[in-house]
Amino acid sequence: MREHVIVASTTDSETTARELAVQAVEARLGACAQIVGPIVSVYRWDGEVHADPEWRVEIKTAADRVAPLVELIKRQHDYQVPEIIATPIEGGSAEYLEWLIAETRPA
Repeated sequence: MREHVIVASTTDSETTARELAVQAVEARLGACAQIVGPIVSVYRWDGEVHADPEWRVEIKTAADRVAPLVELIKRQHDYQVPEIIATPIEGGSAEYLEWLIAETRPA
């Protein structure tokens, strides 16, 4: 995995999305997070197709912080099987990426 990562998850409310984002940043497991929504997610659950409003949380982090961030999301999430996807960041502003690493280190 690359050094910089975006971890994305979805929730059923803006409030829950905001809580996940704040907890990740406060714990220094993410440098920053954006909340996108509402969006509509179409998925199959218990044999039925659903189309529900959701909010996506995108957390920018360092690769070595992904595992504890995933654990935080699982612990705090109210879905039985929350979406948690880590995508490597292939490039970007060197200054921003340095800041991202610095913000995910203990204070």
